Amino acid sequence: MPMHTTLVSRTLTVAFALLASQLMADTVEVKGGARIVGKVTKIDGGAVVVDTGYAGTITIKQSEVTSISTDAPVAVRLASGTRIDGKLTGSGNGAIQVAGSDGAITTSVDKLAASWAAGGKDPAVAALERSWAYEAAVDVAGKTGNKEQLGTAASLRATLKTAQDTLQFYTAYDRQITDGTKSADQFKAGVDYQNNFKGRSSWYVRDEGGFDRVKDIELYNIAAAGLGYDAIKESKQTLTLRGGLSYRYEGYKNPLTTDVKSAGLDFGLAHMLELQNARLVNRVSYVPAFDDFGNYRLTHESFFEVPLAAPSWKLRMGVNNDYNSQPGRGVDKLDTGYFTRFVLNWK
Repeated sequence: MPMHTTLVSRTLTVAFALLASQLMADTVEVKGGARIVGKVTKIDGGAVVVDTGYAGTITIKQSEVTSISTDAPVAVRLASGTRIDGKLTGSGNGAIQVAGSDGAITTSVDKLAASWAAGGKDPAVAALERSWAYEAAVDVAGKTGNKEQLGTAASLRATLKTAQDTLQFYTAYDRQITDGTKSADQFKAGVDYQNNFKGRSSWYVRDEGGFDRVKDIELYNIAAAGLGYDAIKESKQTLTLRGGLSYRYEGYKNPLTTDVKSAGLDFGLAHMLELQNARLVNRVSYVPAFDDFGNYRLTHESFFEVPLAAPSWKLRMGVNNDYNSQPGRGVDKLDTGYFTRFVLNWK
């Protein structure tokens, strides 16, 4: 076969392939005449999201769109609340026809409230459904030689979350033995409820109790309630600030140490940042007593979490601090711990 015939044949093959890919792709037209070819993955929050093979994922303001056409059925919810599954066909002047198995309706681009995969659940409905998510973490560390050391720690957290509120139950235990002497023996369990009643604003109630035998605390409890505000509220990053009232109790084993029984304030900070393949979390709590503002408890935890080969398993590395401004007799004010833990998440 002559060379020019081969080149013509290959050129035609590529041209037909490109034409077929465009004929089988979704198209979005915008004001000014631009035409985006790809896969319309969703319409949500006044934006049309298109996955393209040449420019990645493109997000277009819905107010700039004049036409949407799909090569396969999608699920659509209109501003009126009507849902229909079908192919979208746009005329270029803002009019849209949705053709499904039960017939076709004509509407406009601005009346498309949301779209998602055909046959799937409406994301707005799914966001309101309650579902539990669980997290278990464990680590065991040891050392032998000049010093003998054995440490074990375990924690469990259960979270029930919707777009409106979040309920969490958690518990953790930490025990460390160094040269035959306990250097940590701490248990805690708590519950935290947050209700996002308006935009970035929320109210919360929480209660945490437990013991710390190394610090001579036989029983402690902190109950608090107040208001919260999301200073940052994005899909990849959140920063929540809290402020409210509390009641703090600390009962010591040593009779010479005065127990803490006082109402007080409650301040908190919770920050979460999702990176490409990791997550950074920071939590801070500050609880001063009314009868003596110099008597307070400050706790902090920061950790960096990366996924392992199995997505449900993660490796968590972090640091925590527990500062008691007026500790029991013979006890340091500050305890700092470093940890590396295996974490399992499931639903």
